[in-house]
Formats: sequence, C-alpha cells, structure tokens
Amino acid sequence: MKFAALNVKTGVAASAALLAGLTAVSACSSKSDENKSASGEITVTASDDACKLSATSAKTGTSTFVVTNNGTKVTEFYVYGPGDKVMGEIENVSPGLQRKLIVQLPEAGTYKTACKPGMVGDGIRGDFTVTGDTVKIDDTGKFKDAADFYKKYVVEQTTALVPATEAFAAAVKKGDVAGAKAQYPKARTFYERIEPVAESFPNDLDPRIDLREADVKPGDKWTGFHRLEKELWVTGLQPDSGAVADQLVADVKELDAGVKDPKWTIDSTKIAGGAQGLLDEIAKTKITGEEDIFSHTDLWDIQANIEGSRTAVGSVDPILDERNPQLGKDVDAAFENVQKLLDKWRQGDGFISYDKVTEPERQELSRAVDALSKEVSEVQGVVAKQ
Repeated sequence: MKFAALNVKTGVAASAALLAGLTAVSACSSKSDENKSASGEITVTASDDACKLSATSAKTGTSTFVVTNNGTKVTEFYVYGPGDKVMGEIENVSPGLQRKLIVQLPEAGTYKTACKPGMVGDGIRGDFTVTGDTVKIDDTGKFKDAADFYKKYVVEQTTALVPATEAFAAAVKKGDVAGAKAQYPKARTFYERIEPVAESFPNDLDPRIDLREADVKPGDKWTGFHRLEKELWVTGLQPDSGAVADQLVADVKELDAGVKDPKWTIDSTKIAGGAQGLLDEIAKTKITGEEDIFSHTDLWDIQANIEGSRTAVGSVDPILDERNPQLGKDVDAAFENVQKLLDKWRQGDGFISYDKVTEPERQELSRAVDALSKEVSEVQGVVAKQ
C-alpha cells in the first residue's frame, strides 16, 4: 500500500494508493466481567431505549467493544474520558448492523460509555471502570512516523482551507453568486478530507462550520457552509450573509490554528478510526444527497472523504504491511472499486450534479462504500495491538 502526498494547491490526489482504515461501534450500560467474551471483547446490545454492555470494567490498555444495534433507529457509540473527552466513537450504526470499536484506555479511572439512538443528545450513559497500571502507548518508530505523516497532512489541508474559504467568502460579500457557487465545493474539499479532526475540537467548531439545516435545533444560530449554500442556490443572499461569511472564515482559521498548535498531537492508533469516520459520513448523509441538498455538489464531498480516508490509512501502511499485508491489499482493492464508480461522474475539474445520479447508481455506490467500510473497519485492530 504505497502512497504519495496530495497536491494541496490543486487539491488533486497525486497518488492512487493512499489507504484508509478503521473503527467501529459501541454501547453502554452494565453487567459484570463474568460476561466478557472469551476473546476479551465486550459485547454491546443497543436499542432505542437501552444500551447494555456485557462488562462495565476493563484493564488499562486496549479495549474492544462489539456493538449490535437491535433498535429501529441509527445509533452511535462513544467512550468518554474525564471532561467528556472522546476516547473513541463510532457513528451511523444502522438497525441490524454490528460494528467494532477499539479504543486505547491507558490510565485507570472512571470513564463513560454512551449509546445515542437517533444520533442525538447526550445518549444513554453508563460508568465504565478501568483499573491497572498506566500503559504507555507505543509512539516510537513506525507509530511516530504514522502520527507525524498524518499531522502533516492535516496541517496541509487546513493551510489550504483558509485561503479557499476566504475566496468563497469574498465572492459572497461582493454579491458574486456565480463566483461563490464555483468556489463552494472547492473550499469544502479541504474540509471534507479531515472533518473528523474538526469534530475532535471543542466549542462546537464542526457544527459552526458544517451544520446542515436538518440538524438545526430551535434557538440555534445557523452558520457555516450550508447556511450560505441555501442562500446561494435557493433563497438568495440575505442582509447578514456577509457576516456569516466572515464568521466562517474565522471558524476555519480557528481550526487551522488548533491543528498547528504544538500541543495538538495525533494518536497513531486512532488514525484509522478517523478514516472509518469519513466513510461513515458518506453512508450517513452523502449517498442520500442530504449533505449538499441545495447545491447537489455531494460528489465533490464524497471524493474528498475517500481521499482523506485513504490518506489516513496510508499513514499506517508500514504497520499494516508488517502485520497483515493481505488486509492492506483488500483495502486497496475496495478503495479502487469506489474510485472507479466516482470517476464515471467526473466533469471538468469536478463532478456532475448529484441529482443526475440515478437511484440504482446511488445504490451501487452505497454497496461499494459498505464493502470498503467493512475492510477498513479491520485496520485499527491490527494497528492498535501493543
């Protein structure tokens, strides 16, 4: 699984082989360690009103949660540390699906698990106790190389995101609707490649940048790309559109500053989880056309998600090739299958409008993404072994 860096100036992938990887799903509630599976995995049974774990404690180190959604709503699973720090998460677990979340819990203490039926609110929470000596996660050698490579990639994307967003905002403020429409999907490309990173920052940074109208709650202030998307394609620019554009620029600059802060680090064992998160984003809102519902520029976002996911796993290639080279080949093949489908819809330096993609074609893409996600979901488990 050999790969090359992306050309940040053009936003075009310079290589065909970056790689993607990882996480999965989980749940919450209780029972004792006596019910832990023989493999050491903790089973999670999620429903619309319950989140039952086969064990509510574990030793320091790597914990694996196997989540089954027996409910009628799409759910999520989180493991939180002190201060609601997200230690691990999995999104978009549809009814009937089973997913796996592998998370590093290196220090003893009381954590929280949460299932989120409908993917809203604080979820159904429970305590999860971790005991034992502090475990040092390997951050040397190939693990350090992976973390350094991926952080460099993230920094490249946010560095390019700022001027691209400034160009988009400038067109909005001038009332240049055609120019703003042309800039919209280009600016979003840099964001969509690394969206899970934005989600990891506090103060609702991701919602400020990327909240969809369908997710706006009563009393919320709607800002970001999608607010301006609706005005450009549907309602027309509003008196405060310029202020919204300025806020968007400020928010992406905040993200850029955050990833460039020396205190912000990458955990190499979680990189594949971010890759899986990008694939979950495709399955959750992009295949259906809900993401860019006004502009129908979803294919730009899907391509960016695929590129970002592929790069994330590409960063852990040396570890994966050493421990499970066949998995690496399977992941490569699955990525190529998705890319061939996307290439059919290219137009100029972008893509056709997503509303021109037929329902059977969307279903074919959905199946290919699901197959890719299945392969990528195995990557974190391989990388996380200490």
